[in-house]
Amino acid sequence: MNTTTFGLDIAKRAFQMYWVETETGEIVNRRFTKQQVIEFLGQRPAGRVALEACGSAHWWARKIVALGHEVVLLHARFIRPFVQNNKTDATDARAIWTAAQQPGMRSVAPKTADQQATLALHRMRSLLVKSRTMQVNQLRGLLYEFGVTLKAGRVAGLAEVRERLHEIEEVVPGTLFDALRDQLQHIERIDGEIRKLERQIVAWQRQEAACQRVATIPGIGPLTATALVATIGDPAAFKSGRELAAYLGLVPRQSGTGGKVRLGGISKRGDSYIRMLLIHGARAVMFKSRSKGAWSEQLSLRRPTNVVAVALANKMARTAWSLLAHDKTYQTDYAAQRAS
Repeated sequence: MNTTTFGLDIAKRAFQMYWVETETGEIVNRRFTKQQVIEFLGQRPAGRVALEACGSAHWWARKIVALGHEVVLLHARFIRPFVQNNKTDATDARAIWTAAQQPGMRSVAPKTADQQATLALHRMRSLLVKSRTMQVNQLRGLLYEFGVTLKAGRVAGLAEVRERLHEIEEVVPGTLFDALRDQLQHIERIDGEIRKLERQIVAWQRQEAACQRVATIPGIGPLTATALVATIGDPAAFKSGRELAAYLGLVPRQSGTGGKVRLGGISKRGDSYIRMLLIHGARAVMFKSRSKGAWSEQLSLRRPTNVVAVALANKMARTAWSLLAHDKTYQTDYAAQRAS
């Protein structure tokens, strides 16, 4: 008997499901509540349930797998071309079902609860870092309006503010000085919250063998290792390290016609946060590491710095996939052998 494929359009309260009964050929497009979806799938024989990889999709994937079904998560960009006429829940469910039938359609690996929690910690930390940067920049601007200039850099600038508080108090009106002192305390609280989140992230990294293996790659620290492992999920979801690099937007953008393909800048697809971490890690290797590696040193002789950084980030991502997919440990001078 053929397996039934369901196209499920999820939301907060309204859920639309499209499928074709394999025995009768009947086309069904029904609306459910959240509990009705769970009860319906719990009563059905094992099948394939296709979802759009959107908000709460990974929770639904884990729930549906627990009910005995196979889950296929699809990127919204791959579903949109199959939406016919006006966009509604019913047409979206049918488009998801249609996209899942296409041969070679790429899917997203469902994440575990721990992986989602780790990525949530990263998002919280990223927002706090952004807020701290805004607060420090505002502090610099307000003091500059009263003729007070500070050293470059967040740490050096804040240290100078604390050292010169008595001098600043004489220059700045009292009403503003009290507010500036409160802002300094607020920045300190943000620093404490960031450090607390980083400790939680490092704790997860220490208990995950995959994170420990990836962290041995030069340029990848606890933040990048945990974010990368949590984002990749199941390494089997990618056919190769090149496919992972393309997923992260670290490959050239292609534009071709008439049999001629032109390569541009990087595509910048996928998760910009992971791409930023990898590129910053690559820059750290280029400018901080004592042993940059023969490959990157030779590349830096003939290519611009930014190109080398992105190329090294691409290599780091591909190396990380290889370690995870083949359960290997990192070797400094490892040379891949081509199959004869």
